[in-house]
Amino acid sequence: MPLPLRALFEVADDRSLPAEARGEALVDARLRPRHRLREPERRVEAISDEDILELLRACRSARDRFIVLALWRMGLRRGELAGLRREDVHLVPDATRLGCGVKGPHVHVRRRDNPNGAAAKSRRSRAVPADWLVVQAYDQYMGDRDACTPAQSCDFLLVNLSRGQVGGPMRPGALNELLEALSERAGLARRARPHMARHSFATNVSASGATLDEIRDLLGHQSFTASAVYLHPGQERLREAVARVPVPRDSAHEALQ
Repeated sequence: MPLPLRALFEVADDRSLPAEARGEALVDARLRPRHRLREPERRVEAISDEDILELLRACRSARDRFIVLALWRMGLRRGELAGLRREDVHLVPDATRLGCGVKGPHVHVRRRDNPNGAAAKSRRSRAVPADWLVVQAYDQYMGDRDACTPAQSCDFLLVNLSRGQVGGPMRPGALNELLEALSERAGLARRARPHMARHSFATNVSASGATLDEIRDLLGHQSFTASAVYLHPGQERLREAVARVPVPRDSAHEALQ
């Protein structure tokens, strides 16, 4: 065997293989990898709930508060949030009159070619539930948005209210710029980014007991593997999981006697 291959493989007989997989000789040789590559564990970069609250306190407009809450409480990607159209937003208890059968407040994430460069990563559309914090922030923002005359003809949910093309759709990069400015204003130790708020959402949902399929659908992941990175329960959750398993106490007591 050439020297370079010896560093990567070793020769082993095939006696451990099933009979149908063995060679004709009594002892045959096969190559078995000596080294196996391991994929490093992915690190989830999130932002703490306390830092999110500091970002909210640093906001100077209802629109900015809505953006922070939408990232944190719905786990939207920046491209998904910046790409939302007004027709996608159903933040009402019953959207039947809007022709939608999804119950409760929610937004529809759809992949489109948008002039502001925003795009949903997944081709599969999904409805993302919104809680009362997001609904309240949305109502406050819409008051400011409706007062902006140039914005009334724009179909995008997020629009520029004071900078750039007033009334035009926000760029996805503007969300990064906003969170960086808020981080500096709030005096955070590190700059927050949209994906960090999304990771915080996923971590919080996982900690609340959500299943892997629920996390996958909420985040719009294509596979379970992409969502499994958030499933790292602490010791307290592990103990609670064991405590939830029912015990046939009488039978168990007798077995211990």
